[in-house]
Amino acid sequence: MPRFSLIVPCFKVQGFLRECLDSVLEQSFHDIEVIAVDDRSPDGCGAILDEYAARDPRVRALHLPENVGLGRARNAGLPYATGDFVFFLDSDDTLVPGALHAIADRLAESGDPDVLVFDYARTYWWGGTRRNALAEVLGARSDTFTVAEHPEILDLLMVVWNKVYRRDFVEEHGFRFPPGYYEDTPWTFPVMLSAARIATLDRICLNYRQRRQGNILSTTSRKHFDVHDQYLRVFAFVDSRPELADWRPYLHRKMGEHCLDILAKPDRLPPAARAEFFRRTAELYRALRPEGAGLGVLGGSYTGYRLRQQAGRAGREAGRQALRVRRAAGVRTRRALSGLRALRPLDENLVLYSASSHRGLLGDPAAVYRAAREIAPDLRGVWVVKDEEVAAELPAGVEHVLLDSPEYLRLTARAKFFVNDVNWPGALVKRPGSVHVHTHRGTPLKYLGADLLGKPGARLGFDVPQMLRRADRWDHSLVANRHSELVWERAYPCHFTSARTGSPRNDVLVDAARTGPGGAGAGAGGSAGAGVVGGGFRERFGIPADHTVVLYAPTRRDYVRGGHTDRIDLTGFAADLGPGHTLVVRLHPALATGPARGLGLAELHRRGVVVDATGEPHVEEVMLASDVLVTDYSSIMFDYANLDRPIVVHADDWPAFTASRGAYLDITAEAPGHVSRSYRELVWLFTSGGWRDEESARLRADFRSRFCEFDDGRAAERVVRTLLLGEPMPPAAARVPEPASGHDLLAST
Repeated sequence: MPRFSLIVPCFKVQGFLRECLDSVLEQSFHDIEVIAVDDRSPDGCGAILDEYAARDPRVRALHLPENVGLGRARNAGLPYATGDFVFFLDSDDTLVPGALHAIADRLAESGDPDVLVFDYARTYWWGGTRRNALAEVLGARSDTFTVAEHPEILDLLMVVWNKVYRRDFVEEHGFRFPPGYYEDTPWTFPVMLSAARIATLDRICLNYRQRRQGNILSTTSRKHFDVHDQYLRVFAFVDSRPELADWRPYLHRKMGEHCLDILAKPDRLPPAARAEFFRRTAELYRALRPEGAGLGVLGGSYTGYRLRQQAGRAGREAGRQALRVRRAAGVRTRRALSGLRALRPLDENLVLYSASSHRGLLGDPAAVYRAAREIAPDLRGVWVVKDEEVAAELPAGVEHVLLDSPEYLRLTARAKFFVNDVNWPGALVKRPGSVHVHTHRGTPLKYLGADLLGKPGARLGFDVPQMLRRADRWDHSLVANRHSELVWERAYPCHFTSARTGSPRNDVLVDAARTGPGGAGAGAGGSAGAGVVGGGFRERFGIPADHTVVLYAPTRRDYVRGGHTDRIDLTGFAADLGPGHTLVVRLHPALATGPARGLGLAELHRRGVVVDATGEPHVEEVMLASDVLVTDYSSIMFDYANLDRPIVVHADDWPAFTASRGAYLDITAEAPGHVSRSYRELVWLFTSGGWRDEESARLRADFRSRFCEFDDGRAAERVVRTLLLGEPMPPAAARVPEPASGHDLLAST
């Protein structure tokens, strides 16, 4: 008996069917059967199913004598299902790699519930991907529950394909799909209301294809009137079970919202049928109305409904127009205020800080701010933050101002110093005499600034000329090495001076390296980071003191829409590292809120397979807690090298990465440690101990001498004394006498 029976109904999907079946059959979990139902498809679907059934014994092809529709095609496959759980997969959708393994693990963990609900992502025909907007509902409970205990579960899309069902539970209740459109409605509501044990999996397991055309529900037809009959079936089910009577008000509201949503879609109903659809919806809504419930917009006429819709659209457009007018007036006001305030002298002691697009006390600006508070307490440091939520997370005693607020406008007109690692907003006017210190965010490997002009895919969404106009305000550009100095002057052809200060945020790493093994910030979770960034990473995540912590920090890809691609199977890597190891994963900040974390990372963190450090605000603390870094092409390697701990570069797609984004040096030729070109090589480096051999140490030493050139642990102090206070201070001692040569690509590109 297989674990899963996947029922795949097929009708006019020959262009997508192979991709769907391959996504199932190539899963790492093999204990499955596929029951593919040819719903008398007029194209090549039947032949494709026969081909797959002939070459894979797990596939069974059923050919129906006549077309019966999606729901009844699913019914046709059910009698042939022998698995513990049934999975209804639409034939134009695909499973993500590792989905069935993750589902099987969660089912075992939760004791085989009646229903398991998992996450999905919409994938659009033009290449975009968007995660389910209500994904947080799936992570709210780790135990099993009923809908009464966790009603928010019904706020998710009520479809059949984002769930798996215990087959005995389905057979016991006799659940079947009715004919017609919206057949998922009278399946999912009865199933969810009947389930005694529901579990969730906070992981994207399925890609829900948003087709440009051909989707049944996007076809203009009177078949959309079927939704009324489907809700009648739902209410008949509830009426047959007195214990479910309390759900009638909820279902009544859902029905009204669903029907009005169909009416609002321009591609669903023929224009001549729209008034009739409204009337039938209103009649059904009145007939099924629970005692005391109102009718709302369905209590009036279709003409009144249309007038309200038109008034709403007009109001929204008027609001948008008013917002545009207010914004234009605001720009004029800011310019006028800036002109008036420019008549007032600059405040020589006022320093404005910002980091990571106004996301709080982070990075190099934070290190400069802390040093200034100690060295120059007369300087008034004020942080610019984007909203009240960020402001609430600031440490006590940190003065702040909200972006674009009246106080922000007042301070930006008077401040002498501006310290930022990302460009300030375009509306900010630089006054003569003000000093802008740009810290950047690490040593550059991939192309930036003007160099993106030759990489159209990588500069998607970037306005390079505007970026350079903002960079024209820089007075000082901080560099940690001469490589960075060359890059910034090339990528940002503006009028700034390179300041060989080192990277302030790396001071804590340099100090930790000086203490040596067992000292502050060492592999056992020392305290060097505690006074700077909060410390205690290992303790907070329960990592045993004797574990070797492997930090995996991949970067984003410009050749993939959305930027994320799974280069490593995290579950397999964590297992291959073996006992005594903890795998910590930190995705690129640009991927932190996208679908990437839903592709298993959040669930693996919950289960204790890995530690997800993507949301940790202070990357320095994560680095201090680790013993070795595995990365591909993230600039974190340049910072991490200051710790003098092993680094492994996993470069399995280096040609594709450089072709799409461009790189200033060949990191595979001048790597900070061993380079793996495949997952097999990566695992061998750890199982053999090669990741920390003498060759690794030699490569790391060469890398540090070049790219940690000016990092001496006093960068923040140097910025404060020389750039803010104008005091003399010894320059950072360079580790190499001349700029390195060799594989640097600056000259050739």
